[in-house]
Amino acid sequence: MHSTGSGVPEAGAAPSGPPQAPVLALHRGLLDLRGRNDTPPAPSSPFTLAYPANAVVVVSGLPGSGKSTLLRRAPAQATVIDPRAVHVACEAVMPDWLPYGLYRPWARWKHVRWLHRELRGEGPLLVHDCGSRPWVRRWMARAAGRRGRPLHLVLLDVGRAEALSGQESRGRRAPRRAFARHHRGLDRLLRRLSEAAAAGPPATAARPATDGAAEVPVHRTPLPVPPCVAEAASVVLLGGPTRGLAAWEFARPPRPPRPAGSGTPRLRSGT
Repeated sequence: MHSTGSGVPEAGAAPSGPPQAPVLALHRGLLDLRGRNDTPPAPSSPFTLAYPANAVVVVSGLPGSGKSTLLRRAPAQATVIDPRAVHVACEAVMPDWLPYGLYRPWARWKHVRWLHRELRGEGPLLVHDCGSRPWVRRWMARAAGRRGRPLHLVLLDVGRAEALSGQESRGRRAPRRAFARHHRGLDRLLRRLSEAAAAGPPATAARPATDGAAEVPVHRTPLPVPPCVAEAASVVLLGGPTRGLAAWEFARPPRPPRPAGSGTPRLRSGT
């Protein structure tokens, strides 16, 4: 794969060596990779979502949709913000008899403080967020924007039944009222994004794989990001068939220029 000027590989580049998973460079636009019958063709083999070096990527979806599983594939260079980590840390210092609900505000405060600190940083950041509260996403976009960092959104669309099944598999269930609230908010967002994706140009069929590489749809031009998520530079929709195929990649930050005169001095012969 060759790279763009920013160091992020371009999708569709000719492979030079062993077959590699397709790399989708994401800077701007809406990309529907849900892989459903009513959506554009999506990769059927592993693929990589590639972002700039300073990107803030928010991963959203219903509880049990697979957000934490997807975030566990993060490269070592990226920081991952997962509220579950704060929950576990707070639980570890509290007595067993004290219900979590009593110290939930403290745990949330610690989570927001951690998130705010990382948003002011520079390296790649992956954020676990339910996605049903637009004001939270806008706040993150403003905080990141002050540091010149773009915010990107990856949204998992797996449906209510599949999310509930995921909760059963992990052994933790979200409270019924909280799950219903998240479902309503995400359902509104997904309807708007689906309408925007459907309004784009018709998708073309997938082209055959070459040199053993994964089959990749020909139509890979992102659509404009709709106004409902105007705070995001790019939006990627993943579904049940594709959420397990995605991997992450972040460009390496450019090396700072050497100060003038810092090179190796030339040796002069004596007279």
